[in-house]
Amino acid sequence: MQQPIQSSPADAATPQGVTASTARRSKARYQILALLAVGTMINYLDRTVLGIAAPQLTKELGINAALMGLLFSVFSWSYVASQIPGGLFLDRFGSKLTYFLSMTLWSLCTLAQGLVHGIGALFAFRLGLGVSEAPCFPTNSRVVATWFPQSERAMATGTYTVGEYIGLAFFSPFLFMLMGAFGWRSLFYVVGGVGIVFGGIWWMFYREPRDHPSANQAELDYIEAGGGLTHRKKDADSAGGADAASAKSGGFEWRTIGRLLKHRQLTGICLGQFAGNSTLVFFLTWFPTYLATERHMAWLKIGFFAIMPFIAASIGVMFGGFFSDWLLRRGKSPNVARKLPIIAGLLLASTIILANYVESNVAVIAILSVAFFAQGMAALGWTLVSDIAPDGLLGVTGGIFNFAANLAGIVTPLVVGFIVAATGSFVGALVFIGAIALIGALSYIFIVGDIKRIVLVD
Repeated sequence: MQQPIQSSPADAATPQGVTASTARRSKARYQILALLAVGTMINYLDRTVLGIAAPQLTKELGINAALMGLLFSVFSWSYVASQIPGGLFLDRFGSKLTYFLSMTLWSLCTLAQGLVHGIGALFAFRLGLGVSEAPCFPTNSRVVATWFPQSERAMATGTYTVGEYIGLAFFSPFLFMLMGAFGWRSLFYVVGGVGIVFGGIWWMFYREPRDHPSANQAELDYIEAGGGLTHRKKDADSAGGADAASAKSGGFEWRTIGRLLKHRQLTGICLGQFAGNSTLVFFLTWFPTYLATERHMAWLKIGFFAIMPFIAASIGVMFGGFFSDWLLRRGKSPNVARKLPIIAGLLLASTIILANYVESNVAVIAILSVAFFAQGMAALGWTLVSDIAPDGLLGVTGGIFNFAANLAGIVTPLVVGFIVAATGSFVGALVFIGAIALIGALSYIFIVGDIKRIVLVD
């Protein structure tokens, strides 16, 4: 999140004689941020539309709960496995081409899921979706590092991150109405088609800072003075940014991963992120099926009720970041400012278990909304990565962290599917999600320790 700075924005923006009186900064970086936010919104719609279609799709294709859990999980298999290849592609070909190809290919895989008539083809296209979406968030991070000074990166990251929840909140009713009118296949056609169109928009409008027609010199100086990568145009275009430059100088060794994982700070936040992501994955995959089968809601009612938890989660993301930064400004240590919102969020997320013990649908949605709000609060883990990563190893540290986070996308859908298949109920599944959230909170309390930069000693 935002760090204290010693100079004012006006001072940072005016190196080498450029003054606020002679130059007014343009705001091209916000145009780029809008592209990232829309792209992230589409990204999450594409990966979660299967969850919305699941109640109808399972009936037509004859898929049981255990097999549906496998289908939900398979996306994360290829997504996790493709993180390093996707990052290498990004380093080699840069942000513009990588995001365009990623968006276009994942949207084609989404559209193709609407054409399937058997489990094998659906399985294959879910694998393809994971492979093609893998470079998305590394590209998001690279673009933010390129286009924004350090003092604005938390804001920028929070803005595109909240798009994950906002898109699902506001488009879910439309998607449920669309499915009710035209069937589950229409969801994949529409969402996939929108992504293909946006891929073209990205290609037309994305530029690196020095190539952007709307970015004036005052804005470029402001970004560069704040640590942006505008002064490394050649590296940014050909290798994607600072990590590529450091990779050229130092090189990567696989043993570094083991050395990093020996430090409690990293292992602790990885376990905590796995726990928080387990709650997120439940809402992205099984939530509509839970409402349809466990709560026996009609399509339109599901669409209406599905809005509430996602709106709550988006508020939780923004509140968690604001609260953490507020604590820092009040003089609290990073241990308190960074860990307290996450621990509180994980503890509160465990209340999802209470949904098993109420009858009212309104009460159930209220409980689920509180749990998802809390999960949003706990989504500060990436901030800790930047706080603890050794110098020159932010990329590999983030890769380990992201790997742990996305293991939840593999494990959680499978476990929930097996529980539902074995018991015919979601009761045990909600207990599982709540218990994992508690384990994550305990990890931050007892394992993570002090939030300080890791120093690797040979």
